[in-house]
Amino acid sequence: MTALTLDIQDGVATITLNRPEVYNAFNDPLSYELQDALKQVERDASVRVVVLTGAGKAFSSGQDLKAAMEGGKRNLSESLHKRYNPIIRAIRNMPKPVICKLNGVAAGAGCSLALACDLIIASETASMIEIFVNIALVLDSGSSYFLPRTVGYHRAFELATKASKISAEEALKLGLVNKVVPASELDEAVAAEAKYYANAPTKAIALMKKMLTKGMTESLDEALEYEAYCQEIAGNSKDNTEGVTAFLEKRAPVFKGE
Repeated sequence: MTALTLDIQDGVATITLNRPEVYNAFNDPLSYELQDALKQVERDASVRVVVLTGAGKAFSSGQDLKAAMEGGKRNLSESLHKRYNPIIRAIRNMPKPVICKLNGVAAGAGCSLALACDLIIASETASMIEIFVNIALVLDSGSSYFLPRTVGYHRAFELATKASKISAEEALKLGLVNKVVPASELDEAVAAEAKYYANAPTKAIALMKKMLTKGMTESLDEALEYEAYCQEIAGNSKDNTEGVTAFLEKRAPVFKGE
C-alpha cells in the first residue's frame, strides 16, 4: 500500500494521505511521496485545483513517533529541512488553490499542513491541536508563521503552549477554517469548492495567492507596488480578455487558466 494516493479528475487533483492505521502520521516515505505528488500536480497543466485530505478517521496526527524512535536519534533540524519544510513551501508556492479537506484530527505537523492550505473545509467531527509542547518540542512546519497571523499572538501563545485541542466549530470561530459541515456532507462541500476553482481564472488566483502571502509581511507601499505589477500580468491574460468579453456579451465566462 502506498503512503498516499493521487487522483486527477476534471481539473481537480486529490491527494490523500494513506496511512489510516496510524492516523496518517508522517514517516519518511509519506513525507517524500507527498513532496513528489505536489511537484507532479504543480507541473500538470490539466490540474486547476488541489484537494489535500486523509484516509480514515484522521487528517494527520503529525510525525510518526514510533517510526522516528525506531530510526534512532535523528537530527530534527535536518528532518525539517529535508522532509517537512519542502512540503509547506510547495503548498504555499503552488500556483493553484490548495483546499484542505479536514476529515478528522490535525495534530502537530498535521495541523501545520492544514494551516498551509488556502482554504479549509472541515467536518464537524474534525479537530486541531498544536501538540508539540506535550513532548517538549516547539512549533514547526510553518505553524509559528500561520497561527499568530490567523488568531493573533495571545491566542496563538495559548494554543501552542497548552496544546489546547479545539473543535471544528471553535476553529471556525477563530478563523482557522473556512467552513464546517456535517461529516456526511464533507465530500459534497469540498467537491463544490473544488469545482468552483477548477473553473475559475487560475492565473489571477495564483497571483492573488502570492500577493496575500507577501501582504502579511510587507508594508503598504510594497503591497501597492506588487499589486500594480501583478495587475499588469493579469490584465494581459487570456482569461482577462474572456472575462471582459463575457461581461459585455452578458454571458458566463469560460476561463481556462491562461
